[in-house]
Amino acid sequence: MTFLNKTAMAMVVASVAVSGCSSMQLGDTIYNGYVIDEQSLNLIPVGSSREQVALTMGTPSTTATFDHEVFYYISQKRERAVAFMKPRLVEQHVVAIYFGKDGTVERRANYTLQDGKVFDTISRTTPTGGRDLTFLQQLLSGGTGANSGASAARSMFQNMNSR
Repeated sequence: MTFLNKTAMAMVVASVAVSGCSSMQLGDTIYNGYVIDEQSLNLIPVGSSREQVALTMGTPSTTATFDHEVFYYISQKRERAVAFMKPRLVEQHVVAIYFGKDGTVERRANYTLQDGKVFDTISRTTPTGGRDLTFLQQLLSGGTGANSGASAARSMFQNMNSR
């Protein structure tokens, strides 16, 4: 009788576990950014004004204004196998609309992941060639660099000992 009770209990536990796994959503697809519409792109021929581009495509994801102005429309598709995992970038499109000095469209470009490196559009940080100092290193260096930190600490301790 005990064997049958244990077997029945094991069957119930196994069926509950299997039914729970089958109803779980395992994968996610996340879409971010601008949805690219080919019909809207066709409404912007070379020579169109900046205002026409803004009316047709909407507000750009970001702009560049160094030499000539550029509107960037960015879209990304990310997937993750399980809800707690970090999403992996699967697809990225960057539509770039380049304007001339007169404010009209010079050319259009559609960049994908195969065209180059993935660039981070969220962090808004610029990498530098220097090195980051911790709070203690900054305190000991007196703001004059990491090499003078030891001498600043030494002079501080000498001043404390001379009193």
